[in-house]
Amino acid sequence: MNASAELLKELRIERNKTPAPPPSRRGLWIGLGVAAAVLLAAAGGWALFGRERAPEVRTATAAALATGGGAGASVLDASGYVVARRMATVSAKVTGRVKEVLIEEGMRVEEGQVLARLDPIDADAQRTLASSQVAAARSQADSVQAQLVDAEANARRLSELVGRQLVSRAQYDQAVAQRDSLRAQLVTARRQAQVAGDSLRIADHGVDNTVVRAPFAGVVISKAAQPGEIVSPLATGGYTRTGIGTIVDMDSLEVEVEVGESYIGRVQPKMPLEATLNAYPDWRIPGEVIAIIPAADRGKATVKVRVALKEKDPRIVPDMGVRVSFLETAPKAGETEKPRGVRVPAAAIAQRGGADVAFVVGDEDAVEQRTVKTGIAMGGDRQVLSGLTAGETVVLDAPDTLADGDRVRIAGAQP
Repeated sequence: MNASAELLKELRIERNKTPAPPPSRRGLWIGLGVAAAVLLAAAGGWALFGRERAPEVRTATAAALATGGGAGASVLDASGYVVARRMATVSAKVTGRVKEVLIEEGMRVEEGQVLARLDPIDADAQRTLASSQVAAARSQADSVQAQLVDAEANARRLSELVGRQLVSRAQYDQAVAQRDSLRAQLVTARRQAQVAGDSLRIADHGVDNTVVRAPFAGVVISKAAQPGEIVSPLATGGYTRTGIGTIVDMDSLEVEVEVGESYIGRVQPKMPLEATLNAYPDWRIPGEVIAIIPAADRGKATVKVRVALKEKDPRIVPDMGVRVSFLETAPKAGETEKPRGVRVPAAAIAQRGGADVAFVVGDEDAVEQRTVKTGIAMGGDRQVLSGLTAGETVVLDAPDTLADGDRVRIAGAQP
């Protein structure tokens, strides 16, 4: 009974008893804060360690193809320089002191135009001496000629007298011998006069050699000597100049480019091309291949190609840097169609499931896999006809494990 009474007391509700206070919410807020911190730490750790696990890749930008004014797409690009087929450093034929220089840089000269003069004192003295020798030789010849006339007349008279036995035979023979001797002396004197005349002509050339003339029409690109300096056609060292100036025939300008041995088979004579000067990147100059030099550079593994420019312009000067794009086909009259697609490095094209794909880097360094249609090879690049647009960033040498939506780390980019 006592046990039952105790149980009933425990089940009794005491209405006058003060209720127990509700539990505090401080612990709840503390729990929520801890949970949020854990979530943030997890997100930061995933971002940090997940980023570090993303593969590091190199990238490139898809570039639009050159239009070429209606020509075909570029099959090969090469770099070179503008060169002149006719360029000469003009010098005097003799060593001498410069008297006057009549040229300046940028000056247009014609063939035969006087560029400079040397001091002609020595040449003039040599010419004066040669002229005197000519006069002396001619005077000697005239003297012998006069003596010969007298000797011939004397021989004729003695010939008549010896026939009538008025003079001795010995006297006549002496007159004939004198006549023949004078004839020989006249021949010698005339030859000496001829030699003296040749010496005079040589002396005249010596005087003319003190005048420096342009060998062809062109433009002066450098002035190498000043009045008072010594010039010589031979490189003697010291302060002696070897030339007056350098002239370039601007009509003979062409381009020389070096093409790698691996790609020289794509270049053919008369092949159309476009040349772009480094100084004028927006100016495309049409041209064609003149010749492929049949020799290779062993050190650089390249072959030199001569290129003709179809436009003549004063802006084109020797030694300018040029980039040449060899075109697939020649431009046609009235054709305005532009090359299709873009060009990307060949390393941007990957294989997935037997198809050509490219990975385009998008927002937050996530890649998008795109199926592309490729065209012709362009040296180390590749033409992409569809699937990419100019300006997009593509992954080079994509890892085999890279898939659509994966994140990557761009090489050289700041974390």
